[in-house]
Amino acid sequence: MRADVQGLMHGELGDWLGQQSAMRTEAKAEATSRWTWGAAGLLPVLAFLWFGPFFSGTFTFILTALAIGGVYAWGYMPIAEAKKAIKVGINSAIANSLGVQYAHDVEPGGEFEACRTYGLVPNYDRSDFEDRWFGRLEGHSFELYEAHLEERRGSNKNRRWVTVFRGAIIAMEFGRSFHSTTLLQRAGKHQKWLGLGGRKDNVKFKGHQLAYVDQVHPDFEDIFELWSDDQVEARVLVHPSYIEHLIALEKAFHGEAVRALFTRGSVVIAVESQDLFESGSLDAEGDEARVAEAAAQFEALAGLALAINQNERGRVLQNVERDPIGGQFGRRRRNVRR
Repeated sequence: MRADVQGLMHGELGDWLGQQSAMRTEAKAEATSRWTWGAAGLLPVLAFLWFGPFFSGTFTFILTALAIGGVYAWGYMPIAEAKKAIKVGINSAIANSLGVQYAHDVEPGGEFEACRTYGLVPNYDRSDFEDRWFGRLEGHSFELYEAHLEERRGSNKNRRWVTVFRGAIIAMEFGRSFHSTTLLQRAGKHQKWLGLGGRKDNVKFKGHQLAYVDQVHPDFEDIFELWSDDQVEARVLVHPSYIEHLIALEKAFHGEAVRALFTRGSVVIAVESQDLFESGSLDAEGDEARVAEAAAQFEALAGLALAINQNERGRVLQNVERDPIGGQFGRRRRNVRR
């Protein structure tokens, strides 16, 4: 599976992007106009705040920051809308060329709840989801989307939002039927109390106990640990023949990247990465490069899903090991910030 970037840019996508030049120009002009009028209206307000007799100190600074931020956000809205429209157009064209579908908005469902339950993603206070790719990949139903999870840290003036996870969540119908639950997690993730005595023998997730599974791959335990409620089936699902592909993909995703859960006949994968699929821009000259970048990101993640799938053992998409830039689980819910 490989997107024909040249074909897309010299075909319907290229024609469509050419037609967006007016929208790009209008968005820039509208943003400039809003910022100009906003600044004109803001100056006397700021003068009153800073030189008037009623406000002083920290309160003045906070009001000033809020006012400037509000004007900037108001002015940036036309640019954000234009970039989103172009991004949706580009990513939809890439998806169509690969025989899958794309939607900007996401309603994460049971696959994300499984990630939370079994520790594939950390605890968080606020979440945002976007860029859903879905359909069938090499004969398997799948979906893939980006998650951004943040935690509120600090106190008083030092309160801030900190990113604790940014990356892809992938859910894919597995290549063979199974009934167990098996967790492929980072080595050292589940240690005994304060790390004394090494790795735990069993871990529990909402009362569901999984036991450690010994593996035979020489490099396996340095990177991954395997936990399951069925030792025999776990060794069949996570076969050493494709562990080497996962290790190679680990390097491609710069380390602490891949973890997976085999459950309910599917595999759910969490992959840490940089911001993905951001193909929208007001700079028309960079369109082809952004199309190629978004396509490469999807190919790398799709290759990971195939590499970890039993029916695709030993197979990955061509060039998936290059440095990437960057269902079946029930009802889905709208984008949320928590």
